[in-house]
Amino acid sequence: MDVSSWGSGAVDISGGHLAYHRTGGNGPQMVLLHGLTDNGLCWSRFASAFASEFDIIMLDARGHGASSRIAGHVHHDPAQDIAEAIDGLGLNLPILLGHSVGALAAAAFAARFPACVSKLILEDPPLLPLAEPSEANARNERFRKQITHLQSLTDTELAAMGRDLSPSWHEDEFPAWLLGKRQVDPLAMPHYTKPWQSIFARLPSPTLLIYGESQRGGMITSAIVTEALRINPQIEAVRIENAGHNIRRENFAGFMAAVRAFLNGRTEHAD
Repeated sequence: MDVSSWGSGAVDISGGHLAYHRTGGNGPQMVLLHGLTDNGLCWSRFASAFASEFDIIMLDARGHGASSRIAGHVHHDPAQDIAEAIDGLGLNLPILLGHSVGALAAAAFAARFPACVSKLILEDPPLLPLAEPSEANARNERFRKQITHLQSLTDTELAAMGRDLSPSWHEDEFPAWLLGKRQVDPLAMPHYTKPWQSIFARLPSPTLLIYGESQRGGMITSAIVTEALRINPQIEAVRIENAGHNIRRENFAGFMAAVRAFLNGRTEHAD
């Protein structure tokens, strides 16, 4: 996996900047949005596979990677950050692909600015009920303590923990995964104010929802898929076997096949 030719930089957004890596090239633009505690380079294996066909931009979300930190306990708007980054980079109708909280941010962006995205791909977004304030505060505190603990580990200890938790991952996944844990802001847990159903009702077509097996840790159940397709029948959904929440890391071939089929207009609705 040769990433030495990729460019990097930062784009200004309200109250700070987002760092990015970019493969370049003359193909269609594709913006990749990572999950919680990751960074843009956690898409490196995927980006390498598609770099000859697309101009791929891997953003570091606010509070992650080399992007601006979280300003105290002020809640920021990831969808607005994406909109300002796309505008600042001069992108035109990019494809958006997000994982986990990055997928939900991508969905919120596409719902708000449907004319600014050509295709939308969502990898196991956290489609959960809104938390009560006390529950959200407790969740944020657990996250802060978790990140503080992870960042107290040595690189050797952290790498060993990652490989123990995710033995099926390709070795190429771990360097960026480890770096992401070093870089993440303990205040980076997102704050949601709108139910996911209201976002999905406004998603443009074409949109693909990729989900794994809930018994393997996937956040999307068959009941959630049924609800999502009822809310917006134009959404396409594909279930990837032998994968949980980190679908592309646990079944890279299956994930790549689903993405490529969708981009080529061949994806069918899930059963």
